Amino acid sequence: MTKLPTARLDRLLANLGYGSRKEVQSLVAAGLVSLDGAVLPRADERVAVTADLKDRMLVDGLPLDPPPPLALLMHKPLGVVCSHREPGRSVYDLLPRRGSRRDPAISTIGRLDKETSGLLLMTDDGGLLHRIISPKANIAKRYLVSLENPLRGDEGDIFASGNMLIEGETKPLLPATLYKIAPNHCWLTITEGRYHQVRRMFAATGNHVVALHRDRIGGLDLPENLEAGAFRYLTDVELGLVMAMDKIGGAPPVSSAGDV
Repeated sequence: MTKLPTARLDRLLANLGYGSRKEVQSLVAAGLVSLDGAVLPRADERVAVTADLKDRMLVDGLPLDPPPPLALLMHKPLGVVCSHREPGRSVYDLLPRRGSRRDPAISTIGRLDKETSGLLLMTDDGGLLHRIISPKANIAKRYLVSLENPLRGDEGDIFASGNMLIEGETKPLLPATLYKIAPNHCWLTITEGRYHQVRRMFAATGNHVVALHRDRIGGLDLPENLEAGAFRYLTDVELGLVMAMDKIGGAPPVSSAGDV
């Protein structure tokens, strides 16, 4: 029988960002931490860290945040950045305050620039992060692109050729797939993540991206009912969709032409 991993209650909650060890001890002493409906009286008690612990433990009346490894998806709004180093409001500010105090820390899996909205993945699992962003993974990302000028008509062939070079690069881009949905709007699916890649691809064809929204990574879609700025934790099934073999990202939504 495999022995379940355990952790001291105060260390577990401190690592999940609920406060310092001393603050967590005060929570426990106040009777605000329970497991399976029973109050836990001692902060030094060891608890089994199981996958369902978030469903069994309450802290101050609310379900426990998932212990590591954690993965979540966020609907990134416009105007926020994906880095602690950039000025301005960041996606980390959209998480509960304790989210920024977790150990190991939560990081974005790749980035969306300040003026790009849509599906963003985050995790505290370094191995998962590198599996998804690794060039070898070749995971598709799909974007809804709004352009300043109408499409010329040859962009799809250029992007799909596997020979396209963008400014500042010496290595051709991998083939990408374009679906035109209106003169100034299209879906673009890429399998790389070069700096400002989509914007630079269209700049190379003499056009300018005025709005950019990512709605799919691998086989995982941004939930339609998830508002901008909101997030939720990923299930194992959804993580499997991210790594799905259908790496082209699927056909664009049927209703997309009517949404732009």
